[in-house]
Amino acid sequence: MSDLLAGVRVLEAAILLNGDTVGMLLGDLGADVIKVESPRGGDYLRDMLGQLTPHNSPAHVQVNKNKRSIALDVRTNEGRSVFFDLLATADVFVDGYLAGTCDRLGIGYIAQRAVKPDIIYCHYSGFGGKGPYSRIPTHGQMMNALAGAVAVELGDDGLVHHIDRDEPMGGTRTGGDGTSAGATHAVAHIAAALFQRERTGKGCYLDAAGSDGVLASGWMAAIYGLNDRRIADRQGLRPPGQAPFQGAKYQWYATSDDRFVLFCCIEHKFWTAFCSAIDRPDLVARADLDGPVDFGHSDLPLRRELQEVFSTRTQAEWVAFAVQNDLPIGPSHQTTAPLLDDVHLRERNILFEGSHPQAGPFTYVGESVIVDKEPYELRRHAPALGEHTDEVLAELGYDQASIDRLRASGVV
Repeated sequence: MSDLLAGVRVLEAAILLNGDTVGMLLGDLGADVIKVESPRGGDYLRDMLGQLTPHNSPAHVQVNKNKRSIALDVRTNEGRSVFFDLLATADVFVDGYLAGTCDRLGIGYIAQRAVKPDIIYCHYSGFGGKGPYSRIPTHGQMMNALAGAVAVELGDDGLVHHIDRDEPMGGTRTGGDGTSAGATHAVAHIAAALFQRERTGKGCYLDAAGSDGVLASGWMAAIYGLNDRRIADRQGLRPPGQAPFQGAKYQWYATSDDRFVLFCCIEHKFWTAFCSAIDRPDLVARADLDGPVDFGHSDLPLRRELQEVFSTRTQAEWVAFAVQNDLPIGPSHQTTAPLLDDVHLRERNILFEGSHPQAGPFTYVGESVIVDKEPYELRRHAPALGEHTDEVLAELGYDQASIDRLRASGVV
């Protein structure tokens, strides 16, 4: 578990996945993330998408880990006063609401900057805070849909169905899930903003959108699709009209144990080494030597020959073969079930077995980068609504009598 952001305090005002994910990533980096929630229900992610135990959905237990929760009614004058007391101790504010919501509550960027000029304010929503769509409430696939990453067509039954569309480099669906893609870029900009503030003393306003994150993460497909008509030399690209992933040398192959590997020996050096390692020098000449890579786009007979080769060993044996011979061949797991048994993923600790005090044992997705070879650890479980209200207020200097009064009046 890294402490790269130890000493950084983040206030998160968010419901559902977008803002929650930003806070989770910052918490994984060591920041003290305080989730500011309405006492009238808070983040209802707790109560949707299935339940491990009451008020503990799998999504909540994952995406709100490493946070504390304070229940605070910022619609009241006293609640806003407490909020600004808390803001005085913070470095970053994550606004996961629809554009303009925090402004209407009196805690938006202008109000925050007036009392804390160096605040780093990150607004993260599906379509962002700027643009004609900024006031549209979004759910997950809307972000991907705006980025052109969801292909559909009207079927013969009169209903719309998802389809696989033939697009350059797989299309912008390669940008991944909008929530996660946008959150990753938001966190990178927050970290850069903290670095800038360290040098200049200046805060800033960050406007992040999940739809932008899909395009930025899927930039390869985006730029090839947008510039397709401008490409003069198409050497190395899939021939027009050929379905995706038909090449023999960049291809999935079934192994003897009914599992799969992805074979990517497209560079001549790897293809030659592979042919030598399997004692098939006769295959070396099956290559297009005009470019630096050869996908084997039009060689269906070679694809059939290679399938026969890969049918002779198990997935684990082919992966060991790849390690031994420095070849780009990797396991292709078809479901999440085998992931816990993958020796590589297990050693990297990206999947973490933990336990939540109410929900019980839980398999988390951990930190995506290993820092100083330290293993991932869970600092805090996903909190119940307002679980840390007293703790946070006490840190701000409120005595128990004041806390009791705020609770009696419904402010916390």
